[in-house]
Amino acid sequence: MKLLSLIAFLSCLTLASAFPQSDPGGFHPLWNGTDLSEWVNVNGAPETWSVAEPGVIHCTGKPICALRTPRLYENFIFELEWRHLKPGGNAGVFIWSSALAARGQPFLRAIEVQVLDHGYNSKGKNEWYTTHGDVFPIHGSTMEPFGRHNGQRSFPSEERSKPSPEWNHYRIDCRDGVLRLSVNGREVSGGEKCVWRKGYIGLESEGSPVEFRNLRIQELPPSAPPPTADQSAPLEPGWRQLYNGVDLRGWQSTPAQVAGKTGLPDAWESKDWRLVFSPRESGPTSGVAWAFGPFADVELIIDVRLPKPAEGKEAAEPELEGGLMLGGGTVGPSIVFGAPSRQGLALLTQPADRGSWHRLHLQMTKDKLSVQVDGQPAGEALGYERNAGRADWPLGLVDFGRGMEWANLYVRPVQP
Repeated sequence: MKLLSLIAFLSCLTLASAFPQSDPGGFHPLWNGTDLSEWVNVNGAPETWSVAEPGVIHCTGKPICALRTPRLYENFIFELEWRHLKPGGNAGVFIWSSALAARGQPFLRAIEVQVLDHGYNSKGKNEWYTTHGDVFPIHGSTMEPFGRHNGQRSFPSEERSKPSPEWNHYRIDCRDGVLRLSVNGREVSGGEKCVWRKGYIGLESEGSPVEFRNLRIQELPPSAPPPTADQSAPLEPGWRQLYNGVDLRGWQSTPAQVAGKTGLPDAWESKDWRLVFSPRESGPTSGVAWAFGPFADVELIIDVRLPKPAEGKEAAEPELEGGLMLGGGTVGPSIVFGAPSRQGLALLTQPADRGSWHRLHLQMTKDKLSVQVDGQPAGEALGYERNAGRADWPLGLVDFGRGMEWANLYVRPVQP
């Protein structure tokens, strides 16, 4: 009996040690240690993030994407442990981040705390990054770095991280727009005057398997005065991703009601966080990828990049590159890219629009479609007749095979 009691006690002790514990200092776990239901998978596949064992978050590294908290944080101390499962692994921690991926990127806008294994830099020292705790702003955020730095990237004052597969400890102190990083017990890097200085907390997937454990946070009193709207990440509730960055689950080559088929032809490819149509020699030169909603009374975010014109053809007549079909392509509205058209709303028709990523924000309500491109209204709202005979309202990506790229496809109900 005593032996059984001892075994039970040791089992409970082992299980308890796998979870971040609340303590008198004010820290509490940032997740429940058993599942990821309280976190938001921003742009990864369902299997990208999982619980490897009680208290350990496992990331496959594919696609490049992020997992984030459901709420924003301002002033706090965040502690966690991480390890790469293969030499040369790359990942990160996003502080004061956006809710969605940045335009034309798989990453969140944030202050990034680098999580990089020694083997990543196989050629030794370089001048623009290290593997021991760099801190730097990405995709619109800004920061004035402490100590040794390159641009806005703060380099650590000493090298303290351990190589794969050993565990490393980070303590990230975030107060009033000042971020300080301690690696394995000693402060080494950081910066001040961070913008944003209120936002989400995220974990980054970037190509290699990595694990995180003992995530805990101590929330600190808010700043006075509080951050302005420009200093805080916007709330972005309710968005659901349509493309998982790994494969084409949820997409079809033709509406199921018409063809009864599933899946996409080989010409449609999942290229990590990008979705592309690449014509085959013996296949179609254009195609439509359909996602099914219903997409009625919804908002959509879609990032798109048109190819640069071939050298010497900058002044040539613009060509249609592709477009969007909403409502099955018969009654619903349509949008075209690359050249003016008699059908639908023409966007991205100028040479300057090519070669860069653009973000479309569409709102479909009853009988109107409103569109913003890169945050600016794109002309008058487009009217249409709702097809009462359809309940699914599919979304079609039209690609003529000239090198367009699609990314960051999200949908949510129209917000009040």
